[in-house]
Amino acid sequence: MRSTVIGLAVGLWASTTNAHLAVFTKGMWCLNGAEGNNLNSDDPVTPLYQLAQSQWWFHAVNGCNNQPPADGDILTLPAGETITVEIAANQGVTTLSFDGQYVSDWPDGHTYADDYNVPTCITTPNMHTQNQSMAAGTALAIAYVSDVADVTPENLVVFSVTYNTPWKRLTTYEVPANMPACPEGGCICAWGWIPNACGEANMYFEGIRCQVTPGSDPKPLGTPKAPVWCEDDTSACVTGPKQMLFWHQASGDNIEVDGLDLAGEFKSPGYNAKCGFSNGAQNDIFDDSGTVSSSPSSTSSSSTSAAATTSASTSAAAAAAITSAAGDVAVNIANPSSASDDSASSSTDSLTTATDSSTSSTDASTTATDSLTSYTDASTSATDSWTSSSDTWTSSSTESWTSTTDATPSTTSDSSTYVATSTDVAAAAAVTTSTSSDGRRCKRREPHVGRRDLNHRAASVHRRNAYKHHELH
Repeated sequence: MRSTVIGLAVGLWASTTNAHLAVFTKGMWCLNGAEGNNLNSDDPVTPLYQLAQSQWWFHAVNGCNNQPPADGDILTLPAGETITVEIAANQGVTTLSFDGQYVSDWPDGHTYADDYNVPTCITTPNMHTQNQSMAAGTALAIAYVSDVADVTPENLVVFSVTYNTPWKRLTTYEVPANMPACPEGGCICAWGWIPNACGEANMYFEGIRCQVTPGSDPKPLGTPKAPVWCEDDTSACVTGPKQMLFWHQASGDNIEVDGLDLAGEFKSPGYNAKCGFSNGAQNDIFDDSGTVSSSPSSTSSSSTSAAATTSASTSAAAAAAITSAAGDVAVNIANPSSASDDSASSSTDSLTTATDSSTSSTDASTTATDSLTSYTDASTSATDSWTSSSDTWTSSSTESWTSTTDATPSTTSDSSTYVATSTDVAAAAAVTTSTSSDGRRCKRREPHVGRRDLNHRAASVHRRNAYKHHELH
């Protein structure tokens, strides 16, 4: 028994050393790994870099998207309150595995000083930061659909951001007070993080099934827009609901940056003020012009609802007219002496009116159907309009790199040793950049030296002289 425990501890050490970070919580996709049977899994932690959208979307690159949460396994979001989840390098060092016996305050199960600081880069655990103050921030987003296949970048709304994370294992997020209830079957949430400097410029993105416990004043969410870089001009920040950040992929990016930030580092978009995100609950995501049902229900278009209401009203009018006409006929039958050609004609007219009203009701129902079809077509058009872009990379023939791979198969690592030369620096400076009309949304280009494995990891020049001789992860 003792040897089994020691062996497990060694395995956990191997799989967390140099690993990256992701959220681990009930309701997550890829719990127990992509195969669903690995309590020591780090599958959700795999960085996403230079992948096609079909590969990075809900972490399809290693099959995490095919491992949904079990029935009834869901993350509850109490409106107006907070939730706490675990961010870790491996499921084995969370409370979701081994009864939590390997957890610590930190994401890899080990212990560090509260003021932990490495001037070049903290790589154990691999948090892609020098210290807590420089951690880029993480976010939770929500789509009010119950089928993950219906989630798109255009309906996934960031509702909570926590600055200076990831840092320690337990991380708290605020839930806006006006969040409405989810449709039957729950909502689809997502967690995201883009590191700020210090290593490969990748991103992290994973899915979670969630449900909202609404407050007393629920409001519908608005349509999110793609964030922009606005550190140097806060008036340019996108206000209202915002999409998640998708960056440095082969396709599907929704933000482009170029040049240096105000600190003199290469720009890196993140869930912080540089891209217009406030810390905590994102209380500007609601559509104040709309109202929501007090009970969970699927979202429907206002035009369809209005058409259906018109149809119901017209049907009621038709029924009333038929009843009135029938009453006139009954009177004439009961009192034949009072019947006249005029009254019979009047009865016929009433029946004709009733028929016309019924026809109008049918037309209105047809209108409602047409409205629904139009709404569906519009949604399809919105999805089709999603465009992708790809980064252009410039490489120097004088660049050289060597890679090392950890011995443990479950270890996630993209480490490379890169030595920059004066020719590299000159090549980086000579890269031609393009600027859009607003001066911000420009594709960042960096020297590139090669691609490695399934995750398209590459050694590249990421930051200034402090990182040129640093082992990248």
